[in-house]
Amino acid sequence: MEKIIDRFLRYVAVDTQSDPDSESQPSTARQLDLLKMLKDELEGMGIKAELDEYGYVMASIPSNCGNDVPAVGFIAHVDTSPDASGKDIRPQIIHDYDGDDIPLKGVPGMALKTSDFPELAEYKGQTVITTDGTTLLGADDKAGVAEIMSMAEYVMTHPEFRHGEIKIGFTPDEEIGRGVVKFDVEKFGARYAYTMDGGKIGELEYENFNAASATIHIQGRNIHPGYAKGKMLNAILIGMELNSLLPVEQRPEYTDGYEGFFHITGFNGTVEEADFSYIIRDHDLGLYEKRKETLLKCVDFINGKYGEGVATADIRHQYYNMRKEVEPHYHIIEKAVKAMEAEGITPIIRPIRGGTDGANLSFMGLPCPNIFAGGHNFHGKLEFVPVESMEKATKVILNIISLFAGE
Repeated sequence: MEKIIDRFLRYVAVDTQSDPDSESQPSTARQLDLLKMLKDELEGMGIKAELDEYGYVMASIPSNCGNDVPAVGFIAHVDTSPDASGKDIRPQIIHDYDGDDIPLKGVPGMALKTSDFPELAEYKGQTVITTDGTTLLGADDKAGVAEIMSMAEYVMTHPEFRHGEIKIGFTPDEEIGRGVVKFDVEKFGARYAYTMDGGKIGELEYENFNAASATIHIQGRNIHPGYAKGKMLNAILIGMELNSLLPVEQRPEYTDGYEGFFHITGFNGTVEEADFSYIIRDHDLGLYEKRKETLLKCVDFINGKYGEGVATADIRHQYYNMRKEVEPHYHIIEKAVKAMEAEGITPIIRPIRGGTDGANLSFMGLPCPNIFAGGHNFHGKLEFVPVESMEKATKVILNIISLFAGE
């Protein structure tokens, strides 16, 4: 079997960054490069696979232990976050990690510091893959992709391994909230599924944020600064004023657990006009709706002060908390717990401070909790993943399959 580290490095070498401003599906054609690669690799293993017009790879491994075992699926997304470059990734591989700071050699003076990331100590003696500081790594979610593909290769090369029908899915555009918009759950054919899209080893999640994105447009009025008194409306400053109306303590850097937040993710503007981008998150549906109302009240305040139409808001729902769709099928959580414990892993069951394709899939009739893929510091240039965590994730997948088969 191919080593998971080699598989992972092949996948991160492909630029698959998604684009929130694109209206196409997938949002970027470059994602299809990896999706086609995965389809071909699955077929090379002897697995029936297809890539549809929307960028979904679906594959199926027939049961070898009867038809009374429910079909179980495993899903990962191929795109990387628009928050940092995913092109020309140059991973650093640290064998037998010594527990000290890790210099990121692409940027002088940049390092993964143990003082900032004490969790690094948990991986002393392991093989850790980092970025070189110039790009993200892509462990979110190419670690999950590699783990599912390693599972598939194991199943196909070990005919003695008993299993029910196994479904495999790879999706585009998860990072921009459109990962399963056109995913055909009935065609996929699984009764239950798991996304391999979590963080550190042991994570198991079936609760996530309710989520929306928001764009605030500020229409200013540019007048020559020498004659601007009483006339100029500086869109940049007005947008900054609107942002200052939002509660500081409800930013991501000050929240944890079940606490929601307002997060400004982008700004682009001039004196004449400016756009401010936000994401809005809360586990509680009522508080989520109040957060959207709060942002609209800020817009109303700005318009009351500077004139109607100076500020406009476009708020778009992204996904709901999947807990109420997964909890009635709690046995799939229990199987994941047992599968981890069999590998000596202590399950960490907690709410996702984010979202996965599984959130929307759960509301589409496919209960779909989330399992660790092993990475840390997603969406940025300090991302890293221990190889041993990916290896363990693959074993957890195989254990889940065995538990569904009654083994």
